[in-house]
Amino acid sequence: MPDFDQAFRILSAPENRALLTNIKRGLEKESLRVTADGSLATTPHPNALGSALTHPWITTDYSEALLEMITPPVTNVDELLATLERTHQFIYQTIGDEMLWVHSMPCSIARDEDVPIADYGTSNIGRMKKIYREGLGHRYGRVMQTIAGIHYNWSVPEECLSLLQTASGDAGSFHGYKTQRYFDLIRNFRRRTWLLLYLFGAAPAVCRSYVKGRTHRLQPFGDDDHSLHAPYGTSLRMGDLGYQSNAQESLIVCYNNLDSYIDTLRQALTMSYPPYEAIGLKDGEGNYLQLSTHLLQIENEFYSTIRPKRTTRSGETPIRALSQRGVEYIEVRCVDLNPFQPLGIDGDQIRFLDIFLLHCLMMDSAPADNAEYRAILENQKRIVYDGRNPALTLHHNGGERSVRDWGESLFDQMAPVARLLDDANGSDEYRQVLARLRPRLSDPSQTPSAQILDQMAVDDITYFQLALRHAREHREQFLAAPLPDQALAAYQHMARKSLDDQAAIEAGDNQSFEAFLAGYYSQYQL
Repeated sequence: MPDFDQAFRILSAPENRALLTNIKRGLEKESLRVTADGSLATTPHPNALGSALTHPWITTDYSEALLEMITPPVTNVDELLATLERTHQFIYQTIGDEMLWVHSMPCSIARDEDVPIADYGTSNIGRMKKIYREGLGHRYGRVMQTIAGIHYNWSVPEECLSLLQTASGDAGSFHGYKTQRYFDLIRNFRRRTWLLLYLFGAAPAVCRSYVKGRTHRLQPFGDDDHSLHAPYGTSLRMGDLGYQSNAQESLIVCYNNLDSYIDTLRQALTMSYPPYEAIGLKDGEGNYLQLSTHLLQIENEFYSTIRPKRTTRSGETPIRALSQRGVEYIEVRCVDLNPFQPLGIDGDQIRFLDIFLLHCLMMDSAPADNAEYRAILENQKRIVYDGRNPALTLHHNGGERSVRDWGESLFDQMAPVARLLDDANGSDEYRQVLARLRPRLSDPSQTPSAQILDQMAVDDITYFQLALRHAREHREQFLAAPLPDQALAAYQHMARKSLDDQAAIEAGDNQSFEAFLAGYYSQYQL
């Protein structure tokens, strides 16, 4: 691969820089539906929103109450946010007195069984999606699955990668080169994920009910008996109280290339795990408790900060799609909801992610080994619980390095990338983003996680009260600016069509669920 300087020269050439205006971006944003008093909504996914199975833009994640809004991929940041805003407007105009919880950590939930698992109908694929979630509940508990976040989907134009391949002298297939470059990006991203958690983490506190019956290291928030927090915490969602599991601690997924990634994931998908064997595949009445007793039921169960992605065909597993057609884009999965932004994310954060990801793509990326894999996980744990501690150090090149020193160095390295993106777009927005965010390194009080704790302290309120206030404020804001009639009609049409599409899938099933599931799992043996 070309080194950074060579890649920079190629992409910054006047005849090439405009290609970077065609970076594709997409968002997937989760938010819990809650009642007016902040309780988890127990109502089914609203029919007026369409089918969670087939609607392209509005679905559910783990729970019937956990909405997921999906934008189609676009090349313009403002268009991306405008699409997400319209979807919010439609949802708020449709869910009556309910509202969206705008923090990543959930509302107060008393019991696991109070979380309704998402239902996708009677088709084979619908049943599979629900049983998978039943399995997650048995393995990790349902409350943990109500955490919400944002996934950022991103790819560079193929023309950019073709130019880099030519410069590198690589004579292999373009799709092989493209796939390898995305894995190079992923390794660099994982080495630097801590910076995103520090800058944008927005989950330093939880309701006490969230950790009921669980071992934890959180502290009460002052005299508040209802809230727990990590005094220097950033994103508890990304730590051992979030999408982490003891079972997966032993799983080292290799990101050095596509083959190693698939091989290590396939082992987890085909290897039986004794604690999950103890749960059982079915109950005494023959009802499925989980899809399998393997360490992973499907690929999505592996909790990672970033994933290589390829659009799948009907009935196709993600790793088969990757093995057949290579990496199409990457999915960033470590973004908390920002409760100070109505959409949970803003243009500054998206543009910073663009800079960060393009930098990871252009930089050299040495292969990783098991020791580095463990060091990356340790850095993530440190930043989750202690990220704003001025004395915190992280593993770096076999030694220790302070957060501020390493962060300042990364901002220096990203400056040329911001300039490159500005030159491509004829603006100074990317350089301005770096200038606005850099002070957070020397002044942690500017980070969202610090601001959440500061608001709780200044207003003398609990985490729940603060989150409820934010939810109500955002609800009023969206209801004050409803969709125009034409846009509303378009969303309503999309919802009706999705219901018809689900009915067609259910009517078209022509095999038993057991045969369907066996066919799906047979792909992992290939």
